Amino acid sequence: MFDDHYETLIVAARPAADEAAAFDAHVLACVLAAALAEIADGGSATDATGLSPAALSGLLAERFPAAPPAAFRLETAAEPVVEMEEELLRDLLAAHAGPTPAAALLAAVVARRALRDDHLWQDLGLADRSELNRLLARHFPALHAGNTANMRWKKYFYRRLCEAEGFTLCTAPSCTACTDFDACFGAEDGESRFARLQRERAAA
Repeated sequence: MFDDHYETLIVAARPAADEAAAFDAHVLACVLAAALAEIADGGSATDATGLSPAALSGLLAERFPAAPPAAFRLETAAEPVVEMEEELLRDLLAAHAGPTPAAALLAAVVARRALRDDHLWQDLGLADRSELNRLLARHFPALHAGNTANMRWKKYFYRRLCEAEGFTLCTAPSCTACTDFDACFGAEDGESRFARLQRERAAA
């Protein structure tokens, strides 16, 4: 289960030098726990993260040295297939990446998880939107600073992509006049993976 995988990864993580490094370990453990949960459902770690087997192997060795690499089945994992939409998201994130060691890797991971169906913070396995805000402010500060209206992050990413190509997402004269305002700016309510699994266990 997701929370069991997360706890295993946190225990296996390299000791953090400071709070920022500890937060990075938390974020990466959330993503890797989601990958392990998807492997259990027939997926693969490369499909879940958008990272190559080599990149995943390096991540585990560098950040989670005590984690069992066999659990990720990297020896049989294929290279991730990156379609144009995902490539554009990667490029957007990479263009705004800060100097942190994990920024380039997270650009690929966030782009892949952004293609999932839930809020981005849920897709990444995070506890809430505030953790996603912290992640983006730390690793993609210029992109984070541009979201001055607190738009939902997936909507904001696609708005930036459209603007770069000279398109607009909405024909309304302003966001406040748009009939889809709530879809872009509404509260990002919902359960984290932890909360959902705990509720399901309690009901079982």
